[in-house]
Amino acid sequence: MTINYSLLEETHFIEDIGLFFEQMGMPRMAGRILGVLLISDPPAQSITDIGHRLNASKSSISIMTRLLTENGLIERVASPMPRRDYFRFKPGGWVIYMRQWLELMAGLHKITERGLALVQDKPDAMKERLLEAHDLFSFLEENFPLLLEELRQKRVLHQNNGK
Repeated sequence: MTINYSLLEETHFIEDIGLFFEQMGMPRMAGRILGVLLISDPPAQSITDIGHRLNASKSSISIMTRLLTENGLIERVASPMPRRDYFRFKPGGWVIYMRQWLELMAGLHKITERGLALVQDKPDAMKERLLEAHDLFSFLEENFPLLLEELRQKRVLHQNNGK
């Protein structure tokens, strides 16, 4: 079943993704571009097409597509037109993005371990600030890969049942 969204609903969706990414500390324009690519048909869109859709400059789109590419969410694809860059949401992009996030958390986990060593002889109340972070990051490192594997297995099962 194909659902047709009105242009206004699509615009709201795109803006909501932009606001969400802004809340996560990324540029709103990056989120807006991702929003366009998540619902575009065809899936691959040129910088010009994205710019027209968002009423944004090519340079802004170019900079933000580079950021989204570096974060593993989108990818550059072959262009049907010479000298035009096309982008699409990268299959598995969300998982790639979350794994990068987990790597950052692993780095912070190591820093909290160093901090705990620094305050080992201090009162428990002082240690608690670091211990809370340490325990959270330890939990994420142990369990997040298992969640991603469970998700992968569910997706494979879903794809096999859909064929």
